[in-house]
Amino acid sequence: MKNNLAIFEGYKIRRHYDEKTETWFFSVVDIVAALTDSVNPRDYWFKMKIRVKSEDEIELSTICRQLKMKAPDGKMRLTDCGNVEGLLRIIQSIPSPKAEPFKRWLAKVGYERMQEMADPERSLDRARENWQKHGRSQKWIQQRMMGQETRNKLTDYWKDHDITKDEEFAILTNIIHQEWADVSVKEHKLLKGLKSQNLRDHMSEAELIFTALAELSTRQIAESTEATGLPENEIAGKKGGGIAKKARLELEEKTGKRVISGENYLPPKSTKKLRGK
Repeated sequence: MKNNLAIFEGYKIRRHYDEKTETWFFSVVDIVAALTDSVNPRDYWFKMKIRVKSEDEIELSTICRQLKMKAPDGKMRLTDCGNVEGLLRIIQSIPSPKAEPFKRWLAKVGYERMQEMADPERSLDRARENWQKHGRSQKWIQQRMMGQETRNKLTDYWKDHDITKDEEFAILTNIIHQEWADVSVKEHKLLKGLKSQNLRDHMSEAELIFTALAELSTRQIAESTEATGLPENEIAGKKGGGIAKKARLELEEKTGKRVISGENYLPPKSTKKLRGK
């Protein structure tokens, strides 16, 4: 596990990186302290949960996880933590001038989301613009978007066939990846020098293509066998990944080049930048 501190306007925010879900969790009490200047942020958070529950009938604790973090006395103690999505919901309930920038951002994102629901092409255009700003080639962008569509169809199938937990999605994704690439998702990210970044946003064109082939094959095999639940979809994932692995090995034999690459799109100061073709 990775543990570190984030700094917000001079305040130290304790955070914890969950390797399994690849998610950052931040101390709610530290966020409250930074946004309210309360002399007793723990008490503020306790009373805030009671107030929100009575006003909105929402249990803020349900969107938090209790994780052990180093307390001021140096001991590891359980404390309420939230991921980015959960924290944004909590921040909405903090009547503080410091929270206003977050609230305005939330309103903007909510409006954009409503636009995208009415016209899905907007979200595609936004993604394309962001990748262009980060130097991706048109060829890479096209492959990335095609791969995402393939991914969405697979996850839609899983949702309709008794795969509901995030950890189950992660398990199946890793099985497929391990099968075609001979490295796990975590190992592939380490190879590229990534931390919380999205692995697919740092894949080469070839890596994107083989990922899509593995997931397309997995879905079609699952559909043909009507795979339901985790065990049956694990079998489909291994078979689908195996199809892509055979294609990868054949290509590597013909070209003499490995498909799995340590290159990425991180800033040059961190590591070599992958060139789009």
